[in-house]
Amino acid sequence: MNHSASRRSLFATLILAAALCLGVLGCTLGLKAQNNPQPASATAAHPFDATSLPGPIGLGAKGVVWGGDDPAFARPDFDDSTWIPVDEKRSLAAIFPNSRPEILWQRVRVKVDPAQTGMGLEAAGVSEAYEVYVNGQMLIQSGKIAPFNRYSEGARIVVPIPDAMVRTGALTIAVRARVLPRWWKSTGASFPADMFSLGQEEALHDRAWFKIVGSSAFEWLLDGCSIIVSLVALALFSAQRQQYEYLWLSLLGATSFVELPINMVGPFRSLPADLVFAGQAVNYFAVFFIILMVMAFVRQPLPRWIWACIAVFVAAPIVAGWASTNGELLNLYLQLAQIPYEATVSLIIPIVLLMHWRRGNREAGILLIPMIFWSLSVYTFVIVFLLEQVPAIHAGATKAMRLISTFSVGNLVIGLGNLTAMLFFLTLAVIIVRRSTRMSRQQAVHEGEMAAAREVQQVILPEQGDAVPGFKVESVYKPAQQVGGDFFQVLPTCEGGLLAVVGDVAGKGLPAAMLVSVLVGAIRAAAEFTQSPSALLAGLNERLMGRARGGFSTALAAHITAEGSVTIANAGHLPPYLDGREVELPGTLPLGIVSGSSYETVQFNLPQGSRLTFYSDGVVEAQNQKGELLGFDRAKDLSMQPAAAIVEAAMYFGQSDDITVVTIERTPSFAAVA
Repeated sequence: MNHSASRRSLFATLILAAALCLGVLGCTLGLKAQNNPQPASATAAHPFDATSLPGPIGLGAKGVVWGGDDPAFARPDFDDSTWIPVDEKRSLAAIFPNSRPEILWQRVRVKVDPAQTGMGLEAAGVSEAYEVYVNGQMLIQSGKIAPFNRYSEGARIVVPIPDAMVRTGALTIAVRARVLPRWWKSTGASFPADMFSLGQEEALHDRAWFKIVGSSAFEWLLDGCSIIVSLVALALFSAQRQQYEYLWLSLLGATSFVELPINMVGPFRSLPADLVFAGQAVNYFAVFFIILMVMAFVRQPLPRWIWACIAVFVAAPIVAGWASTNGELLNLYLQLAQIPYEATVSLIIPIVLLMHWRRGNREAGILLIPMIFWSLSVYTFVIVFLLEQVPAIHAGATKAMRLISTFSVGNLVIGLGNLTAMLFFLTLAVIIVRRSTRMSRQQAVHEGEMAAAREVQQVILPEQGDAVPGFKVESVYKPAQQVGGDFFQVLPTCEGGLLAVVGDVAGKGLPAAMLVSVLVGAIRAAAEFTQSPSALLAGLNERLMGRARGGFSTALAAHITAEGSVTIANAGHLPPYLDGREVELPGTLPLGIVSGSSYETVQFNLPQGSRLTFYSDGVVEAQNQKGELLGFDRAKDLSMQPAAAIVEAAMYFGQSDDITVVTIERTPSFAAVA
């Protein structure tokens, strides 16, 4: 009895010990299974069935993955039964908790209908350097894995799968990718389904175009608007050199000339990462030009130290962005480097615009609208970025960041920054149209004033003087603009002679024309009391003092008697030509410079049949396309020709100033009458 009890007790002890051992072994295997995912033998044995695809299907979240590198991984007959199954819900750090491989391989076995033709493969957003193999043949390559040569990862690349591969009924898709440092910090899915897709090549192309146009159309539109604004601003600056806001606006739009080709090509094919970064860095220069443009709009000069600070603010994020692109700097430091220039745009610029708007600058108020939206978007991004750094709410903050960064209207993807930029260009268009309208009104008023001045000049400067017996007078006046600064008067005297005055007011346009009218009125008034050239010029000099606003006028006065005696006084004007020879006159200051000036006279005789030719400096200063002046020698040779022929020759040579020619010839008929 006791022996039986002892045997039963020993048997029970052995059973309990075996149970404990099995329990410990089960727990150990269970823990090991948690740390080391099950082999993918089931995946290898049961490939994905794609024999009847309704349309393109994403395969990025299927198959198995392994860290390391071996060319044999691309072969379709490679045994991947020990590889780790892809889990689209797990991060890369969770899949590889104990290692950080630089290169990853993913393999997906696909069963296809051998009768299918026109199959294709699409890859998008895989890595900055990757290769895609199908049945051991490389069909896609972007960048270079070793040595690492970065390329853009946003392009949607579609390639055909050879029909010969499809006829085998089985495809093994192997993706070799360079691991990016940021992948290990991400808590999201490491293998999105649309990373690479299988389907009909034509359908993949159509879908790729549809997605690219939807995601890029608004950005292309903005680049186009920016280029148009740049060209308009450049045209405005060429016409208004004092408006520097147009210069900065044209340079702002010119940045799109760099961005647009990259934005147009980048979605369709991979580009070198440095080239893409150059396009992104242009945005920082664009902000620099925006700051300068706003300051020019409000006429706010910038000290040199502020220029230096702005240059540093722009350079810092460019350098940090380059380092981040090349994996040498954390994204957090890149965000910190952007704070100074973003603070300038989002805080200082709105304050400056608000101050000038309150002072009555309406353009500052118009520009304030997009700047406020820009500021609000910057503040929102900063707040959400800070929330992303809190682990407990990281996922929700990341989702919020995606929502405020981009949103969809149908297939069209629009970003908050895109809307702000569009609003900015619309306000610029409003300002330009407003300025153009104001300038059109001013131009209309100016043209009315010019028309009135032209009518006045036509009255006070007739092309032909009154006929005087014994003299043949010809006069031609061709202003360089609508109205000019040349003047002349040929007035008969009571003794049967002539009083001729020829002059040139410094300057052009309406101010010169108004001064001409003052001088012509003074000449006609003085001629009623004196025919003395020196007295006449002295009176004109006093008349001009205080009215020329720092300017002056040249003039030459000649009194010709009926018998041909000529008395000439000169005030800085070109001497006349007597029968093709220059009349020597003493040099004297022009009118309107020194009060109380006196003018020496020269006397000579004008025989019958002789001619006096008076010029304004527009004749000798006529300039051709080579920069040559008509000069005194050519002017002397022309002096015996009719006045109209002289003017025509000077204009043909190249008119650059007002042209006046007056010729006085003493005719024999006077002697016959006498």
